[in-house]
Amino acid sequence: MTAANEYKLNQTPEDGISAVKFSPSASQFLLVSSWDCTVRLYDVANNTMRMKYQHTAPVLDCAFYDPTHAWSGGLDAQIKTHDLNTDQDTIVGTHDAPIRCVEYCPEVNVMVTGSWDKSVRVWDPRTPCHAGTFSLPEKVYTLSVAGDRLIVGTAGRRVLVWDLRNMGYVQQRRESSLKYQTRCIRAFPNKQGYVLSSIEGRVAVEYLDLSQEVQKKKYAFKCHRLKEEGIEHVYPVNAISFHSVHNTFATGGSDGFVNIWDPFNKKRLCQFHRYPTSIASLSFNNDGTLLAIAASYMYEKGDISHPEDSIVIRQVTDAETKPNADSDSPITGRDWTGSGTNRSLFQPPEQKTTLGQNG
Repeated sequence: MTAANEYKLNQTPEDGISAVKFSPSASQFLLVSSWDCTVRLYDVANNTMRMKYQHTAPVLDCAFYDPTHAWSGGLDAQIKTHDLNTDQDTIVGTHDAPIRCVEYCPEVNVMVTGSWDKSVRVWDPRTPCHAGTFSLPEKVYTLSVAGDRLIVGTAGRRVLVWDLRNMGYVQQRRESSLKYQTRCIRAFPNKQGYVLSSIEGRVAVEYLDLSQEVQKKKYAFKCHRLKEEGIEHVYPVNAISFHSVHNTFATGGSDGFVNIWDPFNKKRLCQFHRYPTSIASLSFNNDGTLLAIAASYMYEKGDISHPEDSIVIRQVTDAETKPNADSDSPITGRDWTGSGTNRSLFQPPEQKTTLGQNG
């Protein structure tokens, strides 16, 4: 099922989709990494795959360095950069275990990779070459860049913050305010904080300023939960993407839903129709008019028959993404969920099942 304002991409990967990333400078181009060992470049305006390149094992993340260069890493532990003009790739370096995250920091002009080898590594994309390795207490599950600061979420619910201009020490060491395993972290475009999600259907809005006044603003809420026949099914919140213009954000869960949230007025602006399977990754384009949605089964229930993986490009409007103080009743406390006519406070369920315990 697709709505009138969205369409599926052609020539999608042949296995699970691990990441979708729009070009930071062009709304037309989308980078996609996959468990089929490929990274693909799509022209979404014409619904065509422009090119693809291979790794020797499943690819877990990818990112644009600039409009003509992609970076990627995965289970082969290799950092690869690909020239999208010449269709030539280069192995820049390696980690000691699979690479989970790849991000670019434009303010400092470095690429950052995070790995299950309990390290982040910084790379000079101009050369390209390795610029430093920094140890962590646990495996890296997710990371995001907020201006010149690097926010890393690891196993054990740890969150570490570095200044990318001076990686000699950890600027902040935090524990997730959510009780269960961290799944995704994304920084606010205004660089003042980040949103963190967990495997247990919750999202936290956090701020980097450690002053007591600012820390009072942080909160968390329930989402991506379905109650069926008296049992509350709790789903991982796998993906977060910020709207670059409005500072609102989208979440995608293993329940197959995408929600748009207004973090300032503490409201859900809208919920899209249910997609056939888990939402594995989300990406707004640079002007916030399109949202790429990777509907891709994440094996929460094991190796079972599941719907075909797909990438949906959805046209989004200001009505769906722009903060509106009159759009809905506010979140009242830490455990609010829903909006509009479907708004509800979940009562303590008779039974609860939580899916997706893996990292």
